[in-house]
Amino acid sequence: MGSGQVTDWQGKHVTVAGLGVSGVPAAKALHGLGAKVTVVNDGDDVRAREQAAELEALGVTVRLGDGDTLPDGTDLIVTAPGWKPDKPLFAAADAAGVPVWGDVELAWRLRKPGAADWLAVTGTNGKTTTVQMLASILEAAGLRTAAVGNIGVSLLDAVLGDEEYDVLAVELSSYQLHWAPSLRAHSAAVLNLAPDHLDWHGSMEAYAKDKGRIYEGNRVACVYNTADKATEDLVREADVEEGCRAIGFTLGTPGPSQLGVVEDLLVDRAFVENRQKNAQELAEVADVKPAAPHNIANALAAAALARAYGVPAGAVREGLRNFRPDAHRIAHVADVDGVAYVDDSKATNTHATHASLAAYDSVVWIAGGLAKGATFDELVAGAAKRLRGAVLIGRDRALIREALARHAPEVPVVDLERTDTGAMLQAVQEARRLARPGDTVLLAPACASMDMFANYNKRGDAFAQAVRELGA
Repeated sequence: MGSGQVTDWQGKHVTVAGLGVSGVPAAKALHGLGAKVTVVNDGDDVRAREQAAELEALGVTVRLGDGDTLPDGTDLIVTAPGWKPDKPLFAAADAAGVPVWGDVELAWRLRKPGAADWLAVTGTNGKTTTVQMLASILEAAGLRTAAVGNIGVSLLDAVLGDEEYDVLAVELSSYQLHWAPSLRAHSAAVLNLAPDHLDWHGSMEAYAKDKGRIYEGNRVACVYNTADKATEDLVREADVEEGCRAIGFTLGTPGPSQLGVVEDLLVDRAFVENRQKNAQELAEVADVKPAAPHNIANALAAAALARAYGVPAGAVREGLRNFRPDAHRIAHVADVDGVAYVDDSKATNTHATHASLAAYDSVVWIAGGLAKGATFDELVAGAAKRLRGAVLIGRDRALIREALARHAPEVPVVDLERTDTGAMLQAVQEARRLARPGDTVLLAPACASMDMFANYNKRGDAFAQAVRELGA
């Protein structure tokens, strides 16, 4: 089970850790290759039993309710990305000299000869949008491609399926990167770094290190954010192939080997002849939807990866024009009485919310939910001048209220205690009361949603429905 491709899986004892989105396809794929597969899973609920029955019908052994014990004779563990590195199963594997791969590592090792290149994207925020923009640009260039990985489309399916691709746009989480030691992308980007998932990684340093793995062995370009020095530091620390270049993206005027913005144009000074003097126009800022600053940064990162792959400028413009962001990402819902209502329910942490607030001059901010250990002083201090008012909902709203009292004491705050489904309608009504024509009422909660809603999608849907009721 060294670093090369494993060509003969016959009789290999592989333990798959975790059922779920990645475990079931991994177990099926390995079983199909002739491995003896045992799946271990912590949970023993109805869903797990359904998945177990499906796998057992194929001849896979499944052990529910015990994810900690290493099955006898295990040659390799393939783990779901969410399993924390400090689990007893991995300590037992380490003691027994058994390697641990994630689903991304498995997909990387199972690629066929001459398989598609990977253009990889990670970062605390903006990954999905950037990968979808990248796929749209690659499609516009006539390339066979797909947006895969942490985006919800299994990399294993893409690698083992019948469809042939030229290049894949791959979203990778810090969890996936932690368990993918031999991944070597054509080119990769780290969009930004902010504290997140520290309970899983143990420290900011460990989190950053796992993100930085995406640059290891890059062949053509390591794309970084000039406004986020930590991303450039990761490029410096990476061991890349000879000739691989560091390519920056900036919302300002780009220097040589950078992509950036000049007046209302996205321009490339990295992949052009004589980059000291020349720049190539790629698109207009207006081609990016929505043209919020953080989304322009996403577009520049996607363009940098596409250009590293040799995509012409015209395809960048066409791909960005064709792209439509997923729901609940800074989505304009409606204008009511001269006030814009914007749903950015996907802003589930302070870093994403900071970017969202920065896109508007005068905001009535709807925020709150599950804080996940976050603090809000820096966010509120940075946004104080933009706030017309704030409406707070959810379990940890007091943390935001206290930050507002410290850093924006003049901003009127409405604190809603109710947590039933009608709370969002009341929040929108209170926001309407605070707003003036020209303002934006912005749902950018800076918190997870599960205290009140099934997920951020349902929270955004509730906001949009409440806005429609106002308009009616």
